[in-house]
Amino acid sequence: MSLISLFTDTASEMLYPIMPIYLKTIGFSIVLIGILEGLAEAIAGLSKGYFGKRSDLSGKRVPFVQIGYAFSAISKPMMAFSIYPLWIFFSRTVDRFGKGIRTGARDAMLSSEATLENKGRIFGFHRSMDTFGAVLGPALALLYLYFYPENYITLFYIAFIPGVIAVITSFYLKDKPDNAVCANEKVKLFSFLSYWKTSSIKYRKLVSGLLVFALFNSSDVFLLLKAKEAGLNDTMVIGVYIFYNLIYALFAFPVGILADKIGLKKMYIIGIILFSIVYFGMSSASSLFVIGLLFLFYGIYAAATEGISKAWISQISNKNEVATAIGFYTGFQSICAMLASSLAGFIWFQFGASITFIVTGIATILIVIYFSFALKNYP
Repeated sequence: MSLISLFTDTASEMLYPIMPIYLKTIGFSIVLIGILEGLAEAIAGLSKGYFGKRSDLSGKRVPFVQIGYAFSAISKPMMAFSIYPLWIFFSRTVDRFGKGIRTGARDAMLSSEATLENKGRIFGFHRSMDTFGAVLGPALALLYLYFYPENYITLFYIAFIPGVIAVITSFYLKDKPDNAVCANEKVKLFSFLSYWKTSSIKYRKLVSGLLVFALFNSSDVFLLLKAKEAGLNDTMVIGVYIFYNLIYALFAFPVGILADKIGLKKMYIIGIILFSIVYFGMSSASSLFVIGLLFLFYGIYAAATEGISKAWISQISNKNEVATAIGFYTGFQSICAMLASSLAGFIWFQFGASITFIVTGIATILIVIYFSFALKNYP
């Protein structure tokens, strides 16, 4: 599973740095790019909960994983077939839809391979491999564009290669003996929303905190824009982004091991404390050294929260509802992330970059207090 994520993220992140540039060259405005990304994330968000519940009810994981990764692989060359806006929207949606199909089932498979003693280690290793793809992808893209400047179309076809390898690798996955809850039950698009009512109080309190944090956790683009504003050139900005992903990849596994020893809650709190330090620091950062140090902390923050949050949810959820539980959370997380970026953009436009980062930092401190005192008896 970790190898599949490595190859898929290599393909996706190969295109991440050049996507806005490519879209602008074919006539997309900043507003249209924002609408494209917002729509794609909203579709991914809704589909995560829906397909997570379908996976739980059927007792199957592998088909959802295989189809999801296949959709993401196919979307890469699709982007190069045509420059018509509707086709671009469709291609991007196919990619995000694939993520929605696979997320809940994939994380449920990871959870089924773990015990209460090594949840952090399992999810941490997966995040480490996944994020290493986010290092390889942009590095390969930079290398290619160095020799073939502005030849973006070919890069979309090249990105198809690791995507196909990921799909081929997925055929080595095997489902465990059928443990379907109700394979014949029909699942409506929004039926996963009812999980909130039937879930435990522990789940609701945890996910409430996680989603409030997601409402203030805007896109990494804002950090990169601040780095650019501080005087870094385009190459340095991309370099900083690769550095962040490298730190994330290197720390995710050992942080997961540590989380199993000290507790998932403590590790998550440490992570969001680092997040607040980064945002307070970025509000006044002006040198390459300081920005580099803050992106180092940001990589450790990601390692201490991304996989840990899913491990934490899986630890307090019923075994036959893990995909639904994680799908519900990640679905609303996508929507909250979209709202967070809109809010950050508005504050930046009205009051400037520094206020944007200070507001986020203050909100994060309040969330740290919530996790520390409202979730006292959590693992």
